[in-house]
Amino acid sequence: MPMGSTVLQLVSGPTGTVAKVHPTVLFNMCDSYIRRNDQTDRVIGTLLGSVSSDGTVDIRNSYAVPHNESLEQVAVDIEYHRSMFELHQRVNPKEVIVGWYSTSAGVSVSDALIQDFYAREATNPVYLTVDTTFQDETASIRAFVSTALNLGDRQLAAQFHEIQLDLRMIEAERVGFDVLKKTIVEKLPDDLEALETSMLRLQSMIDTVFKYVEDVIEGKLPPDNAHTGSPPCLVSGQFDKNTTIFGEEIKFCSPDFLKVTIACQ
Repeated sequence: MPMGSTVLQLVSGPTGTVAKVHPTVLFNMCDSYIRRNDQTDRVIGTLLGSVSSDGTVDIRNSYAVPHNESLEQVAVDIEYHRSMFELHQRVNPKEVIVGWYSTSAGVSVSDALIQDFYAREATNPVYLTVDTTFQDETASIRAFVSTALNLGDRQLAAQFHEIQLDLRMIEAERVGFDVLKKTIVEKLPDDLEALETSMLRLQSMIDTVFKYVEDVIEGKLPPDNAHTGSPPCLVSGQFDKNTTIFGEEIKFCSPDFLKVTIACQ
């Protein structure tokens, strides 16, 4: 498809179309971007879902479509796109093509050509963009629809209108997403930090065992040999975690170390 159309992008337009996107779609887009070829600047793909009677577009699924683009032209692997759609239809026959996506910050010149292709696949296709480059330190998510500006039988430009976009997430998914957010870290720990974390955890485990042994010796708790196995160096009270020969005592009690670990679980 050779370049020839001009793109006009408006922040808002007269359209009343509303798009609701499922979080799985956004995860698929980001995953495809991470797995792209190094020579590829962005990833495009097909959006699947349904359109309600009031014009609301429910975007529930997606898949990436191989493509090549340059300053002169853009090529989409149409056969791959249609094969993937046929496979999805076998699993979810109610899901139809509702538009396409791109991992880019906004609308570009080549988008008019891709939009024209998807206009033959769906009525008034939605164009969904996710800024995976974090230009504004945020992953900007936007949705557009387009109208053609013609002069006679010739299309002069594609006019893109930004539409309202809502994130569609049910309560069960929101709970899971909140749990996943708690595990987000800024960077992976290096070897020294990992060792420090392990040693702090070991120290906490030993403190737990010491507290139990002290309570048993003082008669506050009954002994439970089934769990501890009565490690001799602990029950005897000779094990001092604060001594300078802490390493030697660990070495002396090494046969009981696994028991100590299990007892702390």
